Amino acid sequence: MARYGITVADLQEIISAAVGGMPLTTTVEDRERFPVRLRYPRELRENPDELARLIVPTATGAQIPLGDVTDITYTRGAQMIQSENTFLIGYVIFDKVEGKAEVDVVHDAQKVLEEKIRNGELQLPKGVSFTFAGNYEQQARAAQRLVIIIPISLLLILLILYFQFKTFTASLIHFSGIFVALAGGFILLWLYGEPWFLNFDIGGMNIRDMFNMQPINLSIAVWVGFIALFGIATDDGVLMGTYIHDSFLERDPQTLEDVRETVVYAGKKRVRPAVMTTATTLIALLPVLTSTGKGSEIMVPMSIPTFGGMVIQMMTMFIVPILQCWWREGAIRKKAKQQAKITDYETI
Repeated sequence: MARYGITVADLQEIISAAVGGMPLTTTVEDRERFPVRLRYPRELRENPDELARLIVPTATGAQIPLGDVTDITYTRGAQMIQSENTFLIGYVIFDKVEGKAEVDVVHDAQKVLEEKIRNGELQLPKGVSFTFAGNYEQQARAAQRLVIIIPISLLLILLILYFQFKTFTASLIHFSGIFVALAGGFILLWLYGEPWFLNFDIGGMNIRDMFNMQPINLSIAVWVGFIALFGIATDDGVLMGTYIHDSFLERDPQTLEDVRETVVYAGKKRVRPAVMTTATTLIALLPVLTSTGKGSEIMVPMSIPTFGGMVIQMMTMFIVPILQCWWREGAIRKKAKQQAKITDYETI
């Protein structure tokens, strides 16, 4: 610095203006004031090599790079004392293992630490303790809420079905679509983690890459998707069962053959509306499944169980009529037995 006629104050001013910024003026926005600072753009100050090329004017008028009069290195700065609930606290940050949920990683870390403390390999000083925080806490709290919310959701759906059909048997018949859809959601989650599933190209685009297929953990977003699936899983069954119920009220079949004929008639009339209901849901989910922008890490796991459940849930178009027919035939047989007993009693 002395060779070029540069003082310490001048050099510090240049570094301060280039890296930290030089205040030029203050802008007034209503009752708030904001300083306006001037400094080098980020690409000229984001690493030591770039900083070393900053231009420093000398007393002779020549300009030299900053690296000729300084050594730029990384070093540990002063530690910050932090406290929480009147206790000193320090943070140890670690990332999750690829392919594992955050909750599972934390549970594994807890087991390792507890095992080392139990064996004496790790000794905590008196008054020192450790807890896990961050996303893990949110996941744990959300999981506790889901344990309550999911049964309540299923119970509400069953009550709504009961208010519609007025019989517990018919409600259970249509409620069975939820279990079919639940299986479909888990099947698609499993298929997403299989490397052979949809691993082919169409028009030069790999289908797995287009849908961003990878192993999906049972996160909170996935369970929220299952709750949404529960709400729409009974649509086809209710659509089919309502028309079957109305057809029985209209035709009033009295024999087993009439019961089967009525069920087949009503089922054929509602196949197309049921397919259209399911198709619109599946088509609407395709843009979500192929999204890669901001928020897709939440929306994609949420839509996977809904999509897989609705695909398998189409089976209810056949399951509900069969169960309805079995239930109605049982009522006819029971009625016939009662009439036969009355006839025998009158004969005696």
